[in-house]
Amino acid sequence: MSGGINASAEATSITSLERHALSLRRHVLRMAERVGQGYVGQGLGIADLLAVLYFREMKYDPQNLTWPDRDRFLLSIGHYSIGLYAALAEAGVITVDELDTYGADQSRLEMSGSEITPGFEMTGGSLGHGLGQAVGMALGVRLDGRSSRIFNLLSDGELQEGSTWEAALAAAHYRLDHLFTFIDCNDQQADGPPRQVLTIEPVHEKWKAFGWDTRRINGNDIGAIVDAIDSAKKNSGKPHAIVLDTLMGKGVRTFEERDKNHFIRVEPDEWRLAREQLEQNAQSTSEGNA
Repeated sequence: MSGGINASAEATSITSLERHALSLRRHVLRMAERVGQGYVGQGLGIADLLAVLYFREMKYDPQNLTWPDRDRFLLSIGHYSIGLYAALAEAGVITVDELDTYGADQSRLEMSGSEITPGFEMTGGSLGHGLGQAVGMALGVRLDGRSSRIFNLLSDGELQEGSTWEAALAAAHYRLDHLFTFIDCNDQQADGPPRQVLTIEPVHEKWKAFGWDTRRINGNDIGAIVDAIDSAKKNSGKPHAIVLDTLMGKGVRTFEERDKNHFIRVEPDEWRLAREQLEQNAQSTSEGNA
């Protein structure tokens, strides 16, 4: 097999990717409504990136998850799993019906995901380790002579972990230009905005100083994500860091406007409103792009 389901990136339109992102957000609401709570804001906020990676950029086979030449996606932030489950269901790795087991006892879809779930390359519940594992995998595929690329998503809060910066140094040292790291800067962590917990800015300049090919974009703009990845692929000799400014709860106004939405508990009557707001937002966005 020469490629996975996304072997031809250029054939995927922005409109098609936006449809996938909307579908991912619907899946996220479906999962969270069943349990009445969850990391909904993160799943909604990162849907645009996952749509680009899983339906345009990455090379993988949903029927052969151990294919040696696949690209790897490492979710460092285990509690973002609700978003990745949505992408895996949309891609046919797991069934859409299995999403209804999210957070249930004995389910493969735990609130903080792990390698028991098909399509997960790492267990990310303990934060700050994803980039180190990504660097190791990038070195491994290089030693094996494979063309696989490694994609890693980490959070702004993980920039407060020393292990992240050790891995960043190693990636630049080994010139891992097949490694793409996305930093989700949504200005929220469990204890509040990072600037009140432990300042991380200027994020872009720090990654650049560590020897990375770096750019910062609107992480909820699919066109910007596509352009950033395409631009990064033209630069060799350095690992790539793409800083994403995202909005937690993207697409659902009620969630977007919450002061604290790291972990959302939602009243039963609010889910209908959330679904309506998501569809209204999608409709207005579609009309605006027409």
